[in-house]
Amino acid sequence: MDKTTSDRKIVVKFGGSSLADHERLQKAALAVVNEAKKGTRVAVVVSAMGKTTDVLLTTAKNASKGKLQKKDLDDILSMGERTSIRMFSATLNANGVESCYFDPTDKSWPIITDDSFQNANPIRKDCERNISDCILPVMDRGVIPVVAGFLGKTKDGKITTLGRGGSDTTAFILAEALGADEIVIVTDADGIMSGDPKVVSNPQRLKEIDVKTLVGLADSGAKFIHSKALKYKPEGIDVRVINSVHGDLSKEGTVITGALASDLDAEIAHTFPVAEITVIGNGISANPQIIQEMVEKTKQQSTLLGMSMNTNSVILYVSQEKNLDTLFNQIHEITKSNKETIAMAVKKDLVFIQTSGVGLEETHGIIGKISEDLRVKGINISGILTITSSILLFVDWSEREKALALIKNSLRTSK
Repeated sequence: MDKTTSDRKIVVKFGGSSLADHERLQKAALAVVNEAKKGTRVAVVVSAMGKTTDVLLTTAKNASKGKLQKKDLDDILSMGERTSIRMFSATLNANGVESCYFDPTDKSWPIITDDSFQNANPIRKDCERNISDCILPVMDRGVIPVVAGFLGKTKDGKITTLGRGGSDTTAFILAEALGADEIVIVTDADGIMSGDPKVVSNPQRLKEIDVKTLVGLADSGAKFIHSKALKYKPEGIDVRVINSVHGDLSKEGTVITGALASDLDAEIAHTFPVAEITVIGNGISANPQIIQEMVEKTKQQSTLLGMSMNTNSVILYVSQEKNLDTLFNQIHEITKSNKETIAMAVKKDLVFIQTSGVGLEETHGIIGKISEDLRVKGINISGILTITSSILLFVDWSEREKALALIKNSLRTSK
């Protein structure tokens, strides 16, 4: 049965651009007030106003000549969000709704982390307990809690910052522990766009995107949610990204669905052996028609699982689910008929192993560790393809179980 409006519970996160001046701050607060008047129970997460964090960071580093300890810098940077919560809560109170703010110095502060200053990791069980004990009762009384995003506190009371995307992380953890119906992220864009407006003209707003798709864009330089934050997105709670210009929390934007596996893992990603077709030449990439012909022939005869290329070579990874003799001959004919291509080689019976998990790209040296662990056991890597939060490896099919176990162990010991 659908919940009535009065049963709804949402977490709203306001980015710094949405709070950059008194007009934007008031518009944001009124949007919350209007939503609360509908009967919706709202918890608010705020970032530092405008460019406050950048100013604090630059000033602190210049004043200390770069000698500031990370824990001291976190304490300084926290002042941006700690000011925002006071401003936002006071504005809500001034507009007729009861509100209170949560500061990291409070005993009731919800976000507990490790001591990795500048890039702290929330301790989920402690966060969930504190949110249930301290935030939920406030909401049940009809009071709107305003929580400082981006910030945490160690068990011994030191203030930490959560790193890139930290305010989104705060909102996601809060929403899961509260059992929220929705997370609303208010920013200065209409939602998640088909391309970066700074790079392309006329990008379109995406109505919906799965988080597994989004993570591939998260670290691209465009203004998307950072991948570290995305690993905290609750599976059963959608995220709606909207523009602050409307001053209305019910506006359409982009809905982010699904969830990511937070632990690094590996799996055999294709149930059949894989063939590696390598074509070498001179200046192959300068003639895209050659690449197009190869891809079209592959799609007609099999499944293309991966592809890599440089100026003088192209490698196609193709499923051996069907007999590939026809495809081999077709690729060979393409090789013979173009001046840019010289020869073709085929390696059969490989396995396609995919390693994935948010944070993979931040685990320094992971590809080297996997490669070394496989080398020590005499397993040769035929190919590696990488993309955000995913590494694709091709090794001999007969070694698949041994290789999978070794890779899983590499991921465990790299955390």
